[in-house]
Amino acid sequence: MELNKRTLLGTIGYHNLSNHSIGPLLLEEIRKLEWAKNITVEEMNWGPIAIIQWFQTLLNPFERVVLFTAIKREGRAIGDVSVFRWGGKTPGDKDIQARIGDAVTGIISPENLLIIGEYFKIWPEEVYLVDVEPGPEIAGPTLTIEVGDRVIEYFTILKTVCLEGWQSDKNFTILCGDQMATG
Repeated sequence: MELNKRTLLGTIGYHNLSNHSIGPLLLEEIRKLEWAKNITVEEMNWGPIAIIQWFQTLLNPFERVVLFTAIKREGRAIGDVSVFRWGGKTPGDKDIQARIGDAVTGIISPENLLIIGEYFKIWPEEVYLVDVEPGPEIAGPTLTIEVGDRVIEYFTILKTVCLEGWQSDKNFTILCGDQMATG
């Protein structure tokens, strides 16, 4: 089992939107956790194009990327967490262009980042999306009880995926860019 892959743990999300801001809200707590030397923690809210340019300049590229965010998905209760393995693939050119347009105008979207990153071929073989069900969008600088009470569980999941990747659970749901609706 490879426990020493150069790994990026990136948090994604707008600030001040309660559960929808789980990445930014927990960033400092995530940084304070004890991480192996091969794991880098970064906030990834600086736009897909800038992130792609950063990846393209890395002399020592990441071998595993784990993105932590909140996304509304059908069939989950507030606070539920899902782990997806990125399966690659891109939608049509028109959809990619729309996502790049969104990115340039400042829209923060992990799905846009995944698809645009795939288009520019920046992703390593192992990319994961750990996402929490946020519930309704509400303003505020704190998590709701449903999400706040599960923070330790999220940290455990993040550590496992960062350290072990696909070897932690071979049954991750595969998430592919050509199956996502336009953002």
